[in-house]
Amino acid sequence: MKGTAILASTPSSIRSGRRTRMLRLASLMMSLFAALGAVQLATVQPSLAATYVPIDGAGSTWVFPAMHTWIRDVQASITVNYNPSGSTAGRTAFKAGLADYGASEIPYGVQDGNYFDPPPARGYAYIPDVAGGTTFMYNLNINGRRVTNLRLSGANIAGIFTNKITMWNDPRIKADNPQLNLPATPIIPVVRSDGSGATAQFTQWMLKTQTRFWTAYCAVVGRNPCTQTSAYPVQTGTNMHGVPGDSQVAGYVSQAGANGAIGYVEYAYALQAGFPVAKLLNQAGYYTEPTPGHIAVSLLKAQINTDKSSPLYLTQDLSQVYTNPDPRTYELSSYSYMIVPTDLSDNCGGHSCGFTPDKGYTLGQFGSFLLCIGQSQVDVLGYSALPINLVEAGFAQLRKIPGNQVPTTDIAAIAQCHNPTFSTNGTNTLALHDPKPPSCDKKGPTQCSTPTGGAGGGNGGGGNGGGGNGGGNGGGGGNGGGGGNGGGGGNGGGGGNGGGNTPGSTSRATPGSTGTTGGSTQTCDPNTGICGAISAGTANTGGSSTGNGSLAGSGQPVNNVPITLAGSNGDGVQVTLMALAAGLLFFLGVAPPLIAQGARRRRQRRGIDDFYNDDWPREGE
Repeated sequence: MKGTAILASTPSSIRSGRRTRMLRLASLMMSLFAALGAVQLATVQPSLAATYVPIDGAGSTWVFPAMHTWIRDVQASITVNYNPSGSTAGRTAFKAGLADYGASEIPYGVQDGNYFDPPPARGYAYIPDVAGGTTFMYNLNINGRRVTNLRLSGANIAGIFTNKITMWNDPRIKADNPQLNLPATPIIPVVRSDGSGATAQFTQWMLKTQTRFWTAYCAVVGRNPCTQTSAYPVQTGTNMHGVPGDSQVAGYVSQAGANGAIGYVEYAYALQAGFPVAKLLNQAGYYTEPTPGHIAVSLLKAQINTDKSSPLYLTQDLSQVYTNPDPRTYELSSYSYMIVPTDLSDNCGGHSCGFTPDKGYTLGQFGSFLLCIGQSQVDVLGYSALPINLVEAGFAQLRKIPGNQVPTTDIAAIAQCHNPTFSTNGTNTLALHDPKPPSCDKKGPTQCSTPTGGAGGGNGGGGNGGGGNGGGNGGGGGNGGGGGNGGGGGNGGGGGNGGGNTPGSTSRATPGSTGTTGGSTQTCDPNTGICGAISAGTANTGGSSTGNGSLAGSGQPVNNVPITLAGSNGDGVQVTLMALAAGLLFFLGVAPPLIAQGARRRRQRRGIDDFYNDDWPREGE
């Protein structure tokens, strides 16, 4: 029958069409896999000579909150391990080839009394990684109100910490604070008893700018030769107290019975504790606070020692920072180092250092990230972003790492560098936008009433209008006063229109009290600089750690979204391949159902679907 013949021939044509469609789909699948493979190679293996491999670092606890954040950000692409074992241990591990890079605030070759740490035999260079300020957190009350706007000259800071100024109503301190009726309260200097980069920076500053105070103090405590030191010598028979770790310095100063105490800490600890810091007199005659902007402006004058015959070759020279005439300068500004290899030496204590070009490539990429995008995350941690001169110095040293593929010129590096202190065309936006101190901060008969540090209620650390409306009850930081993102003070914000404060800016508190501060009951780990979250010993395989990720000075996780490091920044071919892969994936997901639906409708119109009906008689039935 004709009908039977037509139906009998139909399956063959249908099968042929289905085979054609399957071949087309297979071809699309092959194209998709090829595109995805190309993207993977472009992302992970930009050249046959360079592959990401795990790298290991060790050292500074001061830099750990920033290092931890950077490691988490890049973990989608590379594995970076870091052991916050301390600056001295980190230098030792790098020297022995037990770490691919070190981190330290103190370089090799520094004479610390009779102790000398010689440089390693392997080639090395220093890279700035993050900046910060040595700050002076204090606890001082006048008639039951906490002082939150104390000002001190460099000479008076040195006098306090060498036991030459022992009372808060000393005429020299009163000259700094014309609108404060300072009490006859004994001063309690609180110093670090353990090895500390902050101590080294502080004593180096005294050695250079307050020489007569430090030299006389060395003689009193029997320190000869009289050099900077990382472990502060405590004079017996005085009110001075030595305690280990920044957290214990901050804890001592903030306790209820410590009225009159003052200690030096990293800025994050004062922010977290909700306590004020002293404004320091600079060369321009202004009392300034260690805000991130002021620190970065100060470090525009930082120099690199380029004398190859010096044991401190490639280390920071801060002499021009101390004398910077910019009114925004905070004199006690400095930065930490990464120590990186500059050769493939086998001279690591009689064995191979274990460094390879692939490790150099990985370390170069990680270093480029932390100098650029990584700097946008440090302010909330209590640090300051590196300015353009130190970023350029960092790239100059990254280029010495064997196997690196960082940009070969500063112009090319800056054009790809999204650092918050400058634009990609090299314009120094920091110098343009960081505000100058108000006129009431200039040395003279007036005095600003704005609370500083943690008493100001946020990471801005003072600035204009620090208390805000609703300063309210308690003073000393309140719910926003721990240095978090709350800004403006919150309840008890230490001033403002609702604070009930009289001119002279002291905030309401009971004698020796810590007030109702939002962060004063929290503790900070002395080894990591992290408050209430992560401990140094938990950290550091590929950037992972235990704890909730809350970092010092923020109270919130910082940028938990991993960042993928591409093999080359802005590679147009890579972007094109990724777009092609996405398009093919979309087509494979959407096109087959649409084709099938269209074919079904055509078959229905032609009556072919009846052929697949089980009730239809097959040939031979």
